[in-house]
Amino acid sequence: MNSTVQAVLVDLDDTLYPQSEFLDAAWQAVADVACEHGVDRENLLAALRATAAEGSDRGRIIDRALAATGCSADALGTLLKPLLAAFRGACPPRLNPYPGVVEALVRLRRRVPLALITDGEVDGQGRKLCALGLAGAFDTVVFSDTWGREFRKPHRRPFEVALQRLAVTADNAVMIGDRPDKDIAGAAGLPMRAIRVRTGEYGHRPDHPGTWMTAADFPAALHLLMPYLPAADRGAAAAG
Repeated sequence: MNSTVQAVLVDLDDTLYPQSEFLDAAWQAVADVACEHGVDRENLLAALRATAAEGSDRGRIIDRALAATGCSADALGTLLKPLLAAFRGACPPRLNPYPGVVEALVRLRRRVPLALITDGEVDGQGRKLCALGLAGAFDTVVFSDTWGREFRKPHRRPFEVALQRLAVTADNAVMIGDRPDKDIAGAAGLPMRAIRVRTGEYGHRPDHPGTWMTAADFPAALHLLMPYLPAADRGAAAAG
């Protein structure tokens, strides 16, 4: 495997910013719409937060939260569509990257091209990037849901598309992400080196066996990566 890193692939949620910040705004939007349909806003909001805390990737959070508030099956069937629409359309006007992330991305992109690989509904993930002020921070952005939920990480396709767009091979690239079962497992399957950051909801989980290095956060990952990057800046190529 080539020791020099010629490109870096990066995850979004819980790697560059705390996803909990987005989710709380989304749950409030869901609770607001539910209130218009006669559901107690505060009870549902508490149930949404509690259900999400059990693990945001378990799915069916809205209907499980409604059931926890005593919502009947008939009412749930009526409410689910508008509440899902409220969730999918939610995004605060501003989201805050983790400390040092913006500066680290700028430093990294001066040395090598960057790709973002992110799972989730395409329009919603795009809104997150804008709210974070990161819409122009990457050379390319790969939304895995473009091809359907079944192509979310750790599926090979989003990684391979990112590598193709950056014109590099897997042995010349590194993935940085928080999820051992998605970001690291997906990269290891190519195989590609991967740095796991211990931020966000899954920070307590053990490392995937294919982990190359582990860092406390994204700026710390950049610090570990610096000796493997080209010594010279890309110059005008990274000015965009």
